[in-house]
Amino acid sequence: MLVSTQSLVYIASALLFILSLRGLSTQESARRGNTLGIVGMALALLVTCVALTREGADHPAAMPAAYAILAAAIGVGTLVGAVLAARVAMTSMPELVAVLHSFVGASAVLVGMASYLEPGQPRSVVHEIEVFAGVFIGALTFTGSIIAYFKLRGSLGGKPLLLPGRHLINAAMVAACIYLGVLFTGAEAPAGLTYLLIMTGISAVLGVHLVMAIGGGDMPVVVSLLNSYSGWAAAASGFMLSNDLLIITGALVGSSGAILSYIMCKAMNRSIWNVVFGGFGAAPSGGSKAAKTEPAGKVTEANVEQVAQLLLGARSVIVVPGYGMAVAQAQHPTKTLTEGLEARGIEVRYAIHPVAGRLPGHMNVLLAEASVSYDIVKEMDEINADFEKTDVVLIIGANDIVNPSALTDVDSPIYGMPVLEAWKAARVVMLKRGMAAGYAGVDNAICYNDNTLMLFGDAKKSIQALASRLAADDKAG
Repeated sequence: MLVSTQSLVYIASALLFILSLRGLSTQESARRGNTLGIVGMALALLVTCVALTREGADHPAAMPAAYAILAAAIGVGTLVGAVLAARVAMTSMPELVAVLHSFVGASAVLVGMASYLEPGQPRSVVHEIEVFAGVFIGALTFTGSIIAYFKLRGSLGGKPLLLPGRHLINAAMVAACIYLGVLFTGAEAPAGLTYLLIMTGISAVLGVHLVMAIGGGDMPVVVSLLNSYSGWAAAASGFMLSNDLLIITGALVGSSGAILSYIMCKAMNRSIWNVVFGGFGAAPSGGSKAAKTEPAGKVTEANVEQVAQLLLGARSVIVVPGYGMAVAQAQHPTKTLTEGLEARGIEVRYAIHPVAGRLPGHMNVLLAEASVSYDIVKEMDEINADFEKTDVVLIIGANDIVNPSALTDVDSPIYGMPVLEAWKAARVVMLKRGMAAGYAGVDNAICYNDNTLMLFGDAKKSIQALASRLAADDKAG
């Protein structure tokens, strides 16, 4: 009876997780989706505790210790999660997500080791393949996520590490892991542990090498891919533990991460294989590094008063947010500014590129945090054709996603990537701290156009000054 009840609760939890993913697909239903996911996880934890009680009926003396360990794990995890949720800034969310993926990978490795060494565990080739695959994916996910964390944090540079013969190196490591897998499945426990540990080390090195060879411009896709890897690692753990819910949950995370990665790659006009093995961001053979990363001309600098007058005379304005807006925490002042423009009858919309920021949906979350109306937040495909009919485009901390060289310069590392065609507007205002290149390390030709004005300084302070200037104009009028 307990088994059937546990299975029913697991099915209910799985359905809640599916509905959670469905809810997270749109901004309007994201809060509800998050709540459904929390309820599903709470049910899964509850039924696991009940199952532990049932299984421990034959060993009552060991139950207090088992419950203490379980309570400590849940308590520590809940406390750490609550502190992180309260303290981590939106700009640090990408690296936090990467670290969380590493935890899933590490847990898959530990579960695989424990499952293999568990006394009395039935031995079969199928089970040993499950263990080997789970440990392989887990180790790769763990080290790859750690490298992604340091890249996103800025501790490691965004340039890809392109070793000579790197593809052969990767192929050799994969082949070695497969060979060790054959030896592992043919060895009696615990003799196969040696092969398992060697494979774990090789897989860990493979994870480091794969992510080190990926350039900064592809990091949003890498985060999504690691999310997929962590899902498959969790599913493998579910097979090892004969836990249906863990299998379903892992498959949901793995497949959704893979689909998101595909969507993002399509938006960048690239393939998954090109992202993982292409070394995006490397200096192309047809152009010099200096030509791509150093300023290529003179810019026209503007002050707050000039930009304010430009906005006041506009009929339509498009705001293009980027990672610089997140760093400056300028989303709330930006909303205040755009509300002031709307009050004057000026049409205002936001243009979102699929890979803006360091995380899929990064800009959408920032704007939702500032309570910007979903109706005026448009995706690239919806708004790109409107730039040429727009009076002013306000680019706040974005760079690579508005770079015209993606369409015109065949030697550019980002050539072929669809971008927001902001340069087609009558006037463009770029808010930047300086003339540094974007995260992909590519200089932006839009800065040197005749219709572009550069407003240098902290984006938050600049936007606040513009909003104050508009407010003062209202009082004077």
